[in-house]
Amino acid sequence: MQYLWTQGVDMPRFPSLEGDCQTDVLVIGGGMAGILCAHMLQEAGADYLLVEGERIGGGVTKGTTAVLTAQHDTLYADLIQKFGRQTAKGYLDANLWAVEHFRHMARFFACDLEDKPSVMYTQHNPKRLEEEARAVQSLGFEAAFESKTPLPFEVAGAVIYPAMAQFHPLKLMAGVSRRLHIREKTFVRRLEGTRAYTDKGIIRANKVIVATHFPFVNRHGGYYMKLFQMRSFVLALEGAPDIGCTAVDSGENGFYLRNYGGLLLVGGGDQRTGKIKQGYGFEAVRAFVRDCFPGALEKMAWATQDCISLDGVPYIGPYSPAMPGVYVASGFNEWGMTSSMVAARMLTDMAMGKPSPFAGVFSPQRSMLRTQLFVNLGATVANFAIPTPRRCPHLGCALRWNKAEHSWDCPCHGSRFDENGRLVDNPAMRDSHV
Repeated sequence: MQYLWTQGVDMPRFPSLEGDCQTDVLVIGGGMAGILCAHMLQEAGADYLLVEGERIGGGVTKGTTAVLTAQHDTLYADLIQKFGRQTAKGYLDANLWAVEHFRHMARFFACDLEDKPSVMYTQHNPKRLEEEARAVQSLGFEAAFESKTPLPFEVAGAVIYPAMAQFHPLKLMAGVSRRLHIREKTFVRRLEGTRAYTDKGIIRANKVIVATHFPFVNRHGGYYMKLFQMRSFVLALEGAPDIGCTAVDSGENGFYLRNYGGLLLVGGGDQRTGKIKQGYGFEAVRAFVRDCFPGALEKMAWATQDCISLDGVPYIGPYSPAMPGVYVASGFNEWGMTSSMVAARMLTDMAMGKPSPFAGVFSPQRSMLRTQLFVNLGATVANFAIPTPRRCPHLGCALRWNKAEHSWDCPCHGSRFDENGRLVDNPAMRDSHV
């Protein structure tokens, strides 16, 4: 696969950890969430260290489409119904702040940030989006319902957020990270309290932020029940129009679009990691492109992976009551950029002993009693019964061969391994071998 964001970007490199060390705050994970946490900790004058098992920006961040919007798949009408108006407004305010803070950072770190309206559209019944526009307006933001959009195909209706944005994620990370305290090729094997064990030394910290995409400590927090992973598939097209916005279909299996550098990015075909289905994946995205952009040429194709929470809201805050001083950011539900910024603000405040205004909205300790919990548990139990020698070292689930991407994938929690069993995506902590 060829990733657009890695083209022509000179990511800084950092040495690996050699021997034991001590810090006040340890950040584990060098994706967007971890880098932004380190950046804000440095701005706050904290004593911190970020460690990354491979290279910064080399995980799921390089596969994002890097849209900056508070208009997420989690509809605000649904949030109001599930959690109440105060929580829904907190979610909206947090993500609106995140967009503005990316805009602020773009003044100091070149990242090709462009202001774009954000469009959520439907090609079917517009009633739900009409209700959504009213719900967002009731929370104090002037979203608008429209029957016409900048998109080059007909829609039944859309909710439009003005003054959202898009950017180049690795350019921002490259600029920000050059001045940060980072150790690469430093894989944390386990945590004991706030003490982290790597292959080359022990890191003694007072607080730990786990920003590893999928949380890797299984004995506390229940994240192996609260999360599953989805793969999403992106094509970069030449000869397609500039749509003048960022866009996402409100349907369960809808597509999303944005432009960059003369290319149109079209993504979708989402499927649970390890659940290979006919008509999903790249096949679905290519079929959509043939229908809507018949003259376009495919220049690049890649897949990315996201952690999905039980209720559509990320888990940001204390890892578990049994792990004092340890914090987590996960379950970004395919909206990793603004969620990463929200997480950085919240976890920096918490690590510095300050209250966070959004703590109640994103609390990892909120109720797990959601339908998705039983779906996750059912998938895991069913998978354990599959008689195959190729097992995931995370919790022992059967791995499935993904012939489209030449990888062994775990349908329980989303770990992935190359054809030789080398670890590609966590939560597994080691390679898989027959």
